[in-house]
Amino acid sequence: MAKDFAEVEAMISIGINSARIVVLQEQNETAAIASAEKHVAEGRGPVPTRPHKSPWRTLVVIPTYNEKGNVKPIVQAVHNYLDCDVLIVDDGSPDGTGEIADRMAATDSRIQVMHREGKQGLGTAYLAGFAFAMKRDYERVCEMDADFSHAPWDLPRLVYASDEAQLVIGSRYVKGGCTVGWGFRRRMLSRGANLYTRMMLSSGIRDNTAGFRCFHTDALRKIDLEAVHAQGYAFQIEMAFRMRRKGFQVREVPIHFVDRRVGQSKMDGAIAREALMLVPRLRGRVKRG
Repeated sequence: MAKDFAEVEAMISIGINSARIVVLQEQNETAAIASAEKHVAEGRGPVPTRPHKSPWRTLVVIPTYNEKGNVKPIVQAVHNYLDCDVLIVDDGSPDGTGEIADRMAATDSRIQVMHREGKQGLGTAYLAGFAFAMKRDYERVCEMDADFSHAPWDLPRLVYASDEAQLVIGSRYVKGGCTVGWGFRRRMLSRGANLYTRMMLSSGIRDNTAGFRCFHTDALRKIDLEAVHAQGYAFQIEMAFRMRRKGFQVREVPIHFVDRRVGQSKMDGAIAREALMLVPRLRGRVKRG
């Protein structure tokens, strides 16, 4: 049991799994423990008695493409853990994901849906989400996958950690972080890509390709977002590097990244090659300050 999110980070740093931590954060202790025990037994994690309410107005952007089995559960899970709004950016999913999202939005004002024609890529989806957040004066904007690879109970951790950094990354490769359910080849590919990026860019960031993040919208306003054209993992690498080059604080908090439970991975060879080719160019393309 932790009294607040600062105490959570101290506990995770000594090896405790965030899925087993009850965060009081002004909840009644007895009720919080009972709620967590009940929902952990159901496989839903340590759900609080009420969503955690951060000091900042927050938008969570969830890009989707053929996620009909995930979109409703992930949005419900986000709202179980964090008082926030959700923007679903759907790239014309042929499986009906967009229609499911529309039905959710029709009954819940905290949910917005952005429909796009065809599969336009992860990077442009997040850039559209950033523009949406900035236009509507959100103070924090988060990136999150729809497939439960990113644990919803870790989302409030990222938002609260943003008190000390303009970019918070849910990191697999800092002490306390890991991947679950990956084969040897995928682990080596991911670790190798991050080692290569860290050495080439000298940014000090250990998980450059992570897609679980929280940005200050004020910081995003100072980034040249129109110059960002990368997709997939390359988009995550470029955004982290641009934030670092601009002099913003970047903090990594450890997470357990779990392989998707429903649907198929969107990772392919083209995405990996784009990231490989982008990294050497970034040092010259992105200026300091």
